[in-house]
Amino acid sequence: MAEFTLDDIKRILRASAGVDEQTDLDGADFADTAFANLGYDSLALLELANRIEREYGIQIPDGDLEHTQTPREALAYVQARLAEVRV
Repeated sequence: MAEFTLDDIKRILRASAGVDEQTDLDGADFADTAFANLGYDSLALLELANRIEREYGIQIPDGDLEHTQTPREALAYVQARLAEVRV
């Protein structure tokens, strides 16, 4: 199974929720910037979770990804879910 990286989060955010022209997903601080400060709300995080579920074949319980504050926290959460599936 493929690894899940910050680049995957960026790709999915761009595809599902779009990017405000003032949002810098390629900036050095992207991983540790709050989703709200990047311009992504709970609806965008729900779409992120749905796309991750479809692409990576894992289940993300409703609301779990919304509890993550930053892309780095979301990355750690998804990587942990993927590790559970691989066991």
